[in-house]
Amino acid sequence: MYRKLSISMLFLCFCTLLSAQVERPKLVVGLMVDQMRWDYLYRFADRYGNDGFKRLLHEGFSCENAMINYVPTFTAIGHSSVYTGSVPSIHGIAGNDWIEQQTGTSMYCTQDDAVEGVGTTEKEGKQIT
Repeated sequence: MYRKLSISMLFLCFCTLLSAQVERPKLVVGLMVDQMRWDYLYRFADRYGNDGFKRLLHEGFSCENAMINYVPTFTAIGHSSVYTGSVPSIHGIAGNDWIEQQTGTSMYCTQDDAVEGVGTTEKEGKQIT
């Protein structure tokens, strides 16, 4: 019994040492495409350019067996859950729209009244009325 335990401990220590040698990337970029099913990455792969989705498929990481353990699956909730690794009841994002407590005004998840869109003066990216 002690022999099995010591071999298991040695293996665990070896794995820990190996994982400690992995160099961390300087930058991690996440890409989420709303309303795009994961199987489209492969179904339409012959239509992708080499520096686009094909490059991401060959050099990136794809989570194809992910479980969505919350409802509703709105944009803000999904993005917050993926990038925090948490669920709405913990990270606090429960929808795409909410009321600002200080002002009582409605806010959309991508709203930023202080910016102008690139190449446009339209309201997209600003407050939705």
